[in-house]
Amino acid sequence: MSTPLGMLGIKSRKELAAQFEPAADYGFFGPDSVTWKVWSHPTSYILGFARAVTIEHFDPNLAAAVVQSGGVKYRPSTRYGRTLRYFGMVAFGASEETARAADVLVKVHSKAIGHDPVTGGEYDANKPDSQLWIHITAWHSILKCYEEFGPGKLTPEEEDRYWAECARAAELTTADVAKVPRTRAEVHAYFEEWRPRLAGSEAAQDMINFILPLQVALPADMPELRKLAFLPATWLMRKAIISTYPQHLRALAGLHQGPLTDLAVKVPVRALHLLLASNMQARLALMNLLAPQAVPVAAPAMLGVEPLNPVTTTPREAQARLGLDVPSEAHPEMRAKQRRRVFAEGRSPSDEGLTESQQFIGSMDVHNPAYVGL
Repeated sequence: MSTPLGMLGIKSRKELAAQFEPAADYGFFGPDSVTWKVWSHPTSYILGFARAVTIEHFDPNLAAAVVQSGGVKYRPSTRYGRTLRYFGMVAFGASEETARAADVLVKVHSKAIGHDPVTGGEYDANKPDSQLWIHITAWHSILKCYEEFGPGKLTPEEEDRYWAECARAAELTTADVAKVPRTRAEVHAYFEEWRPRLAGSEAAQDMINFILPLQVALPADMPELRKLAFLPATWLMRKAIISTYPQHLRALAGLHQGPLTDLAVKVPVRALHLLLASNMQARLALMNLLAPQAVPVAAPAMLGVEPLNPVTTTPREAQARLGLDVPSEAHPEMRAKQRRRVFAEGRSPSDEGLTESQQFIGSMDVHNPAYVGL
């Protein structure tokens, strides 16, 4: 169970930092990176993450995988927290633990296969194009919300570095890294290229409407009266997220929100994130409420806790050092076995990998989501 903000007491930054173990190293980016600058801002895990995981559902393959697995609806808080922890590991985590988590994620995704009722074809979460869609949607959404509700636009030099770092992070996925866009114009072209492939299916709209109220991110055991207290904030955040959707995505989602509402939410949402950005304890408390699994990974970076070895590396270097295959080539036997079960034998995929993943990206137990006290 997460700790209410009011019970935390006033703590200095040094006192907060003392509660966390230093990471083994700076991972793949480090404190001088644009990734740390953008992803550590509260706009990332409140707005950017929710924007990403809703827009992703316009890919009919992804929507089919999510709906048929059922995980988002029967354990939404831990699904949210585990996913946020993994993204936190990519941005802030030590190289070994993150590379191993990415390797296990290939196993997890090997069970996300089946028949797509919208396209009539097959879906496979490890398919390079699907992984690239998820990756670019996440990195774009985090930056978009940082610009709209945080400090504003990056400098041209910072933005170039941000997309170069995005390409580096793609080495942790099964995506074709050569296809990762490296500039704002290339990102926009990427999304335009995807437009004919997007679908506002019943499944996509259902999942977007399930996630967007944001109450699903609150702890499963939070008393209902306390959840009601969050309604004004989650209502405002929902409106803010929709305000970042382009019109064609609003139409696909069946969302109706006009320009006056888009404009009206900017000031209070910016003010809220400015307040959070100025108070580290409040930032960590909110993260601990929404995704306690992510706190031990992100907090040391946010608090400036120096790692045991203050160096950075690349995912490819880490994979080679640890004897791991690059993700696109990893675990071919398991992936082939899952495909036989589903497509040849008509059975459900096994949970291999999913169970193993808990040691890397958090528990699936809604009543014990790897809580870390602040």
